[in-house]
Amino acid sequence: MSRIVRFHRTGGPEVLQIDELDIGQPKAGEVRIRVHAIGLNRAEAMFRSGAYLEAPVLPARLGYEVSGEVDAIGAGVMGLALGDAVSTVPAFSMNQYGVYGDTAIVPAHAVVKHPARLGWSQAASIWMQYLTAYGALVDIGGLAQGDAVVITAASSSVGIAAIQIVNSLGGVSIAATRTSAKRAALLDAGAQHVIATQEQDLAAEVLRITNGKGARLAFDPVCGSGVQALANGMRDGGIIFLYGALATEPTPFPLFTALSKNLTVRGYTLFSVVANPDSFARGKRFVIDGLESGSLAPVIARTFALQDIVAAHRFLESNAQIGKVVVTV
Repeated sequence: MSRIVRFHRTGGPEVLQIDELDIGQPKAGEVRIRVHAIGLNRAEAMFRSGAYLEAPVLPARLGYEVSGEVDAIGAGVMGLALGDAVSTVPAFSMNQYGVYGDTAIVPAHAVVKHPARLGWSQAASIWMQYLTAYGALVDIGGLAQGDAVVITAASSSVGIAAIQIVNSLGGVSIAATRTSAKRAALLDAGAQHVIATQEQDLAAEVLRITNGKGARLAFDPVCGSGVQALANGMRDGGIIFLYGALATEPTPFPLFTALSKNLTVRGYTLFSVVANPDSFARGKRFVIDGLESGSLAPVIARTFALQDIVAAHRFLESNAQIGKVVVTV
């Protein structure tokens, strides 16, 4: 029997519970992992509350990222062996696979042997953050040396990953956060500039930092009315990536600014990367190379035990963290 986190109704963190289940053996094309650490993501909190891209089928499991050891392999799986240290990529539906628990079954295409130098908590904190940022900024956005990039919700795990990627490619990382409370921590995390959007004019600061040119890329999971301020700070031909919905208010399209600056404002999710075999392969190589060189290094905000999964989700939604929230098993 395995301890598996599920929820039987949508709602706040309190709906999560640990059930004792027999998850069985992996089927063809699947791998079973003995879990050591779980990386939490905002998408999972949205799924739990019924506000995600897909509605949960109850009772529902959840979770995209774990690290652990392969302990069973289904038919037809190549390149993996019992005992391999692996981590999982968010390349599946949580209605089909959920990894919160002490054991997880996942499709083999979502399993990667991570660099041996990483500890379990770090290894559970790789793929959602780095592939999400890579896909938008590098694979689609073509991030180049000298490009200014505005990163909102910059203290999140994806925000920190974006800062590291921009820096590694010689770009100018501009972190946006609501108040000055996280300014020092974001600078310590590598941000070259920090803008507190409730205290400073975002567009004016971006234009000041870029000597009036504006940013070429913006990477925004907040959306809402703030998209207009982002547009105001962009250069001609810039791209604004919208990859989340943290704001509860509508997101108006900045029509006249987009027209006058020839802007691209586009929706984006990680799944556009993992669904494309070439992009997926390039992304995995980019991330592994960055981890091995040290230019990419996961930042762990706080760890919780599996039995404290409710508290872990409360902390995840508090916006108090700098980096990744991890549950250890």
